[in-house]
Amino acid sequence: MVNEAQDKNNEKRTYCVIGAGTAGLCAARHALQSGGDVTVFEMAKQLGGTWVFNEQVDKNEYGIDVHSSMYKDQDSSYIPAEDMLKFFQLFSDSFGITENIKFNHYVIRVKPTKDEKQWEVIVRDCPNDKMDTYCFDYVLICNGHYHTPKLPNYLGTNRYKGKQMHSHDYRCNDSFVGETVLVIGAGPSGMDLAHEISKKSDRVTLSHHLKDKPKASFSKNVTLKPDVAQLTETGAIFVDGTSQDFSIICYSTGYRYTFPFLSCDCGIMVEDNYIQKLYKHCINIRYPSMAFIGLPYYVCAAQMMDLQARFCIKFFSGTKQLPSKQDMEEDTNSEMEERWRRGLKKRQAHMMGPHEDRYYDDLASTAEVDPIKPVVKKLHKLCALRFSEDLVNFRNDKFRIVDDETYVKIN
Repeated sequence: MVNEAQDKNNEKRTYCVIGAGTAGLCAARHALQSGGDVTVFEMAKQLGGTWVFNEQVDKNEYGIDVHSSMYKDQDSSYIPAEDMLKFFQLFSDSFGITENIKFNHYVIRVKPTKDEKQWEVIVRDCPNDKMDTYCFDYVLICNGHYHTPKLPNYLGTNRYKGKQMHSHDYRCNDSFVGETVLVIGAGPSGMDLAHEISKKSDRVTLSHHLKDKPKASFSKNVTLKPDVAQLTETGAIFVDGTSQDFSIICYSTGYRYTFPFLSCDCGIMVEDNYIQKLYKHCINIRYPSMAFIGLPYYVCAAQMMDLQARFCIKFFSGTKQLPSKQDMEEDTNSEMEERWRRGLKKRQAHMMGPHEDRYYDDLASTAEVDPIKPVVKKLHKLCALRFSEDLVNFRNDKFRIVDDETYVKIN
């Protein structure tokens, strides 16, 4: 969208960054370091995104949906959430980002300007209850994807008389004392919640559709069951024909990718969590002055977001020229066809998992930027394995990075 004339002069490029979580801070840092004029819009009153613990689970004081899914027990992880927030604040202050963040500013609409050379961004200034309109050369969408719950539609869902909730609304296990709980979904959050809830509840059943039974060792009051076939007034019937009663059902069934602020003429379509069409899962092919940071999952998240930001800014800053739209589309079609051949579904369009290294290396080589350090990738793989094998104790692991290739376990 930004015309070639801009590349021929020294006008300062303007960047809109939506969100001040990990992705937004990475994007803002590299946009600023490239010499850009950066404005970050953050709907919350502080930076940190999903690392911010919020007791509220519905709306904030301005009537806006709470995005954070952080819960208290996560403070026992490798690095406590409060320490992560201190790091993000130091990071933001050190790179001059904080002064460019507009807190309590909710993005209402992003759309191309009439001449399609810039982006018009309409923002609600919540404390002052007014709307402001801005124009930017580039938009970096960093609003995360752990905020809009994805719920299954089982036969009997409306008949069940107990409490139903999504993991997004879980904050601590105190309210589960004496309860019988069904956790649906055996991804990382589902297994983690089953473990945490079992500390207070009478019993927990974890329903999953994994080919192999999870390797994690749970408490004695946790049992595993296959998929739910239907719900009853008092519980669930599973696909193996067995049934159980539960007082609470907790859905740990993932999230929907949503961008309610994007106008229909932005060139982006979302279909069952498949964002189309994006070059390298980042850049909007139709309007290649818009990018999404942080969509891929089952990844080394923070390092990937920083790499994606460096990838995008390398092109947006004019340091390197993007391929033609046709070439970007052909590259994307080729990659997606390979993913479909591997058996991935649309909802897994941005899943990396075992192929994550290939994605990182492709980003780095395409944009000619530094790759993720091998030691970080090795540690990420080990920690993912430890989580799956020893859910109870993996957080006690401690490591020391020796060099770009090597780490040692120190406990």
